[in-house]
Parts: sequence; C-alpha cells; structure tokens
Amino acid sequence: MHDVECLWQAHTLLGEGPAWVPALDSLLFVDIDGSRLLSWRRGDARQQEWSLPEACCWLIERADGDGFLAGLRSRIVHLRLSDDGPVVVSDWARPEAHLPGNRFNDAKADTHGRVWAGTMDNGEKAVSGSLYRIDGREVVRVDQPYGIANGPTFSPDGRTLYHTDTAARTIYAFDCSPAGELSAKRVHLRFEGDEGYPDGMCCDADGGLWVAHFGGARVTRFTPDGRPDRRIALPATQITSCAFGGEGLDELYVTTARRGRDDEPLAGALFRLRPGVRGLPPGRFGQAPMQEIPT
Repeated sequence: MHDVECLWQAHTLLGEGPAWVPALDSLLFVDIDGSRLLSWRRGDARQQEWSLPEACCWLIERADGDGFLAGLRSRIVHLRLSDDGPVVVSDWARPEAHLPGNRFNDAKADTHGRVWAGTMDNGEKAVSGSLYRIDGREVVRVDQPYGIANGPTFSPDGRTLYHTDTAARTIYAFDCSPAGELSAKRVHLRFEGDEGYPDGMCCDADGGLWVAHFGGARVTRFTPDGRPDRRIALPATQITSCAFGGEGLDELYVTTARRGRDDEPLAGALFRLRPGVRGLPPGRFGQAPMQEIPT
C-alpha cells in the first residue's frame, strides 16, 4: 500500500509547494533555490519546467479559473500558466517590502477562499518571519515571529489551523473561526533527535496530519490528538512537503530537496505514495473575479 514511486528525478535544489490542480490533471510544484516552476501531468506523465526571473515559492489556483495566486520571493502576484511558461499578470501585494532579506515560503487556501502564507529570512538566520491571511485584497499579519514559517494546513472541519516553525522544530495549532480569526495558539508537536525538522504538511479527510520530515527521510501521519500512527520511509533525506492529489485524492505527492545532498541519487525527486486514505479537495483563492492592478 505504501509503495514509493519516483515520478520524476527533477533535481530540485529546494522542491516545495506541491499543488494538485484537478483542471490540469497535474501536480505543480516549485524549486525555490533553483528558480523553477515544474508540472507533472498524471494522465501521460508529461514533465514540464520553466525558469523564472524571480523564484516562485507557492501557487494556489484561483476560484475564478483565471490562473493562480502565487507567492514570489518578494511579492504576491496573479500568475497565468501556459505551455509557453508562466506570465505575471499583475502585482497583488508586497507585505514585507521593508524586509528585503525575507521571502515567502509556503501557503494554503482554506474553504472560504482565503490564503494563509508564511515568510522567513532567506538566510535562515533572523527570526523575522510571519504568518499572513490573504482575503481578497486584504493582507493581514496574523502571527509572528517565525524562523521558518512553513506548512499551513487545515483540519477537515476548518476549525483548526496547523502551522509550523521549522527552525524551532515545532508545529502549532490554532483555533480558527469562520471569519478567519485565530486564537488559542498552542504547541501541537515537537520534533526531536533523528526526526529531523517538520516541513510542509497536509490533512487527510479523516483528520490525520501528514508531515514531511526535512532531514528525517520520511513522512509521518499524526492523529488529531498528536499521536504518530504511520511512518513511511523515503529514499531521500530532505523531505520538504506533501499534498494529496489524483482523481480520487488518494495519492500523496511528496517533494524533496537536493541542496547539500549530491551524494543521494534521488535527492530532489518527486515521489508518489498510495497511503490508503483520501485527502481534502485543494483550496482555491477567492470567490469572485478580482480587480487587477497592472504591473
């Protein structure tokens, strides 16, 4: 059931942000350090990649069908994608223009069309990261500080937001109201020893939390009360993120990093698992067409 398939040895320096896009029957992901956007199509295993002048850290499908909301290193943009490559249609926001050493790192959309995105110091030294809520044109900082803000994801009922500070090896849980207000921040999990560092994560339809272990060579499923109940080893050390996809949302796609691991043949590859549970439908940004701000 847990057979690990290597779908693509993409050699990503820092593979991140896997996003299942049903309309394209494709898994999109990014190579932040390599400034690449990559696409793997499920039906025919077609592989595509594009170089970017400014690295993309995450992208989330827009609910109006017009491309994606994307987090580049320094800004949030409206991005369209074609076989000719990605095109930035308009700037959305630059919430950390005053922090040139920071960049975006990871994001998810909730069922209300809001995007939750974290930032970090690109040099991984300063504790200058934050968590933002993007609701239409409104971009609000909702929590800080973070060394490496990572892996926001939601419980199936949307009432719990999980968010990670990878540098602190800690996953937090928040209560989240229907209006998007956070409260009751608490430590949900701490990683120790050979567990590595908690990185990207996602929830399944039963409430299990799947976490990528950066430096730990595995993904683990945790029950809603924080108990590990399934560990799946992978043939790469730096596991960066995971996302459910496929026609039945029963496939788990896993990204990895090659940075500092040239001795590992499958470091930087894209993997697929069949964990025996289903994921949640991917969230999309926005509920109505948005007014554009030309670049």
